[in-house]
Amino acid sequence: MKPDRIRSDKAASNLLHLAAQYIALEAGRTTLITPTRADISPDRKNATIFVSVFPDQEREHAVTFLARHRDPFRQYLKQHGRFAILPFIKFEFDYGEQNRQRLDEISNEISDSSVASETDPS
Repeated sequence: MKPDRIRSDKAASNLLHLAAQYIALEAGRTTLITPTRADISPDRKNATIFVSVFPDQEREHAVTFLARHRDPFRQYLKQHGRFAILPFIKFEFDYGEQNRQRLDEISNEISDSSVASETDPS
C-alpha cells in the first residue's frame, strides 16, 4: 500500500472517530445519527462524512442539522484533531448502508422461508 494512501486512510479514520464524538455531544437524543464512513480527497482538503439515521423519517432533519454544524465541527476538529490541512467537511446520508441493511433483511427472509419449507412436511 502506498504511504500517501495510508495517510489518507488514517486521516479518514480519525475524522470518522471525531465526527462520532462530536455528534454524540451535540445531537439530540430523539434521533440516532451514526457516522458510517468518511471519504477524504487525495490532497486531504475535502472530506465527506456519510451518516446513517434512525428513524428513517428524520433523515432530512439530521442532514440539515449536520450541515448547520459544519463550522462548529471544524472548530472541534481544530481542538481535538491533528490534521496538517483542515479539510472542508460535507455530510451526506449513506444510501449504501441503507441498501446493505435492506439486502440483509431480504437475505434473512429468504433463509427463514427456506428453513420453514424444509421443516414443513406438506
